[in-house]
Amino acid sequence: MSKLVCRIELDKDKGIILTVENKDGKITQTAVMNGESITITSKGEQDTSTIIQKPDSIAMKCKTFTLEAETITCTSTKDTLHKSDQKFTIQSTGDMTLKSSAKLTEEATSDVTVSGSNVAVSATGNAELSASNTTISAKAKMEVKGTSLELSGSATAKMKGGAATDVEAGGITSIKGALIKLN
Repeated sequence: MSKLVCRIELDKDKGIILTVENKDGKITQTAVMNGESITITSKGEQDTSTIIQKPDSIAMKCKTFTLEAETITCTSTKDTLHKSDQKFTIQSTGDMTLKSSAKLTEEATSDVTVSGSNVAVSATGNAELSASNTTISAKAKMEVKGTSLELSGSATAKMKGGAATDVEAGGITSIKGALIKLN
């Protein structure tokens, strides 16, 4: 390891400046305490990282940020934003919960995929699914249940069964139309 050049400057206007220079590694580290903020800088040939601490804030700027801990808790009393200009991944090897005490909005400008061994979607009020084309399919059995069931199409409505189609009512079965064709 090369010898380091270390300096401590005490200045009534600039504050305290600690400097460590590694000339062989071409790295300069500084800590500046000027009475308003503490700035820690690590500068190499290619990159620079900086931490600025003030009484009301801490700002970090770096190329790669890694945080590793057994337990992490992040709490804010106001707004929180997590943003990436590239890919953003959230991953858990255990259970995961996404919860809001108010409105929850999920939006994508491209495809959305939801998958799981069992998927349940429920609403205490109304539930609505809309798209230019909608396909709902099941590999085994599909059930559509409700107190009242309405199927309608503004142009046509079709119901097919590969082997059999049963239409059954406990009371009255009505078939209406200008022309009814039974084969």
